[in-house]
Amino acid sequence: MKPESPPTLSEHLCFKLYSTSLKMTQLYKPLLAPLNLTYPQYLVMVVLWEEEGIGMKDLAERLHLDAGSVTPLVKRLEVNGYVIRSRNPHDERNRILTLTKAGKALRTSGMEVSRQIVSLCGISMPKADILMNNLDVLNRNIGEVLTDA
Repeated sequence: MKPESPPTLSEHLCFKLYSTSLKMTQLYKPLLAPLNLTYPQYLVMVVLWEEEGIGMKDLAERLHLDAGSVTPLVKRLEVNGYVIRSRNPHDERNRILTLTKAGKALRTSGMEVSRQIVSLCGISMPKADILMNNLDVLNRNIGEVLTDA
């Protein structure tokens, strides 16, 4: 009887996700450079274009990050003139984020980046939607396992 061999690197789901994530980030880099944004900063802006006036805690939750990771991103966006952090009148410990005029104007360029990414990925929107739905299921399942642990 032949012993079972461990999966190869290319047979690991984690590696497929990891290597694809790295390539996706690399794809964004030259598109975001003219906007003076890094990929993580772009994700912050995407959330704020979707829902302006949210708190830092809510932003961190939406991005699946801790507040300590989000703060430097937001501070840099503030230095760049894209966002304003102000105190939440209901919770002095939380900061509310609003877009500046420049931050709002950047939304049009952000939409163009999204269109270019879809084109560069070489898959149709219906296939992209299926992939995103499957990744949502995977993310949720892993989250449940981590919560139960």
